[in-house]
Amino acid sequence: MSKVLIVDDHHLIISGTLNMLQKQYPEIEIHIAQTVKNALDEIEKNQKNNSLFELIILDLSIPEKLGMTAHVDTGIKFIKHLLNQYPLQNFMVQSSYAKALVRIKYEIDEHQGGFVIADKGLSEKDMLSRVNLAINGATHTKDIKTGLELKPEWLEVLNFAFAEGLQDKVIAEKMHLHERTVRTYWTKIQDALNVYPEDCKQGGKNMRIQTEIRAREEGLID
Repeated sequence: MSKVLIVDDHHLIISGTLNMLQKQYPEIEIHIAQTVKNALDEIEKNQKNNSLFELIILDLSIPEKLGMTAHVDTGIKFIKHLLNQYPLQNFMVQSSYAKALVRIKYEIDEHQGGFVIADKGLSEKDMLSRVNLAINGATHTKDIKTGLELKPEWLEVLNFAFAEGLQDKVIAEKMHLHERTVRTYWTKIQDALNVYPEDCKQGGKNMRIQTEIRAREEGLID
């Protein structure tokens, strides 16, 4: 393996990954980025030199720029951008928040390069095994729950409601839809998450709150 980019803002993780890779691949050239902006700069710089990273290892919870707070949603948007821009690039997502990748499962399934998920708690042996899979263009995404299928517009409704705290009427305006359509989306979302009126009524629970709880459990929202 020739050249790798590590994108993470945790010094201990960077150090551990660095040591692991250098031990296994003594000739490796490793680049480090601690924000989305740094990572994009590194990728662009390599492109100008007609050079590509053999593997990009990245965390999901990363800051957009220096001084900003790390968020999983930032990492999700960043990976989605990379998948669209670099269809043959090999990736390994090294994160404790891997479940959130269900939000971009369609893009991951369509990706032509390697895409591997590795929990940060894996042993060094298992981690190196995932690295090997990624650089060989393999896909390893069993950490993502495949039985849950939500359309992009449903995810958008969840985000508007629970990340931004918007009411259905405002959500409808932002999405250029009838409010009736947004309400229909809610029934679809709740069906996918197994949240039903009769169960909530019987348990004395608020249906919208139960929807939010289930969505967070499934990694659909932060």
